[in-house]
Amino acid sequence: MIQYDVILRPLITEKTNTQKEVSNQFSFEVDRRANRIDIRMAVENIFKVKVAGVRTMQVKGKPKRRGRVVGKQKDWKKAIVTLMPGERIDFFEGA
Repeated sequence: MIQYDVILRPLITEKTNTQKEVSNQFSFEVDRRANRIDIRMAVENIFKVKVAGVRTMQVKGKPKRRGRVVGKQKDWKKAIVTLMPGERIDFFEGA
């Protein structure tokens, strides 16, 4: 699997901003087929940082409705990456 196909997008919310400041953790939406080793290698090679740990979880899609038509959002995978002390990703810093 190509590294740029593993990480789909960063997750930027109030909770992830708190995790970044307090625990040096960053959250990403990742490919559902990627495992922890793939995610670790992708983050280390793309952002040039050292990773201490990776936690993953499967997120179920929410049911949505448009009038009478009932559907559902797609299921996706979330990865929470903990960096080594002293490491940081400048990509998440505000403008």
